[in-house]
Amino acid sequence: MKTRKNTTTGLLFFAAVVALSSCNSTNNKKENPLLDSARIVSVNGTTSEILSGLGLEEKIVGVDVASTYPASLQAKPHIGHSRKLSAEGILALRPTLVVGAKKDINPELGDLLTASGVKLMLFEQDFSKAGSTQLIHAMADSLGVSAKGDSIVQSLETELKQVNTDKYKDQKRKVLFIYARGTGTMMVAGEGTPIQQVIELAGAENAVKGFADYKPLTAEALVAANPDVILLFESGLKSLDGIDGMLKVQGVKETNAGKNKKIIEMDGQFLTGFGPRLGKALQELSAKIYQ
Repeated sequence: MKTRKNTTTGLLFFAAVVALSSCNSTNNKKENPLLDSARIVSVNGTTSEILSGLGLEEKIVGVDVASTYPASLQAKPHIGHSRKLSAEGILALRPTLVVGAKKDINPELGDLLTASGVKLMLFEQDFSKAGSTQLIHAMADSLGVSAKGDSIVQSLETELKQVNTDKYKDQKRKVLFIYARGTGTMMVAGEGTPIQQVIELAGAENAVKGFADYKPLTAEALVAANPDVILLFESGLKSLDGIDGMLKVQGVKETNAGKNKKIIEMDGQFLTGFGPRLGKALQELSAKIYQ
C-alpha cells in the first residue's frame, strides 16, 4: 500500500508539473505572439545589438549600415543608412516588424510601412546611462522577453560601476571630437550631442562650447579650443590616413593634442551606441584619454 501511495503521489506531482508547464507555455505564447513567425528589420545599430542580446538575431532579416555588432549582423541584408531609408528597400525583405528609434522613421515612411501591414516598434533613445537601461527594458518588455532584458541590464550596470572618473576630477582633459570623411568633410561635435555625453561620462569635458549639434571645423576654432585630446571614429581617422594625416590638418599642431600627438580613435557604434556595451565603451574611452 505504501508503494502504491508513493506511486500515486508521484503521478499526481508529474501531472501537476505537466499542467504547469503547459500553462506557462500558453502564457508565453500569449505574451509574445509577435515572435512566433517574426521577420524583423532593425533600422538602428543599438536596437540591432539589443535584439541580438535578447536572443532574437535569427529573426532579423535586415539591418541598417550602423548595425555592426555583433559582427554576424554584417552578413544580414542591408537597407542603407537610417537617415535615408526607403519603404521599397524595407518591404523587399518582407518584414512583419520594424524595430528602431523614433527618430529613425519619419511619419511618411511609417505610414507607408503600416499601410503595407508591417508593425512598427519604435522607442525613445535618450543618450544617458538611464536612457540605455530604459531602452533595453522597454524593448525586452515589448517583445515579451523581460527576463533576458533584466540580465543584460544587470551586466551593464555592473560595468558602469567600474567606470571611476572621480580620480580625474581635478585634471579634466578637454576632448575635441572631429567627424571626418577625408579632409573635405570635417565637423566638430558641440553641445547636446551623444559625443558630448559620452566624453563627460568618461570623466573629461568637451573642448568646444556655445553651439549645438555639429559645425564645420576651422583652423581658428581648433586653435582657440586647444584640446588636450582629439577623438575620431576609426573610420574617420582612416579617411585622413591615420595620425600622421591628422597632424597635417591646419591648426592641429598648434594644439596641446597635436603637440603631444594625443589623437585617439574608437569604433563609432561602440562609442555612441548607448546600448548594452556603454560601460565597456566608457572604460575604454576614459583609459585612452587619461593613459
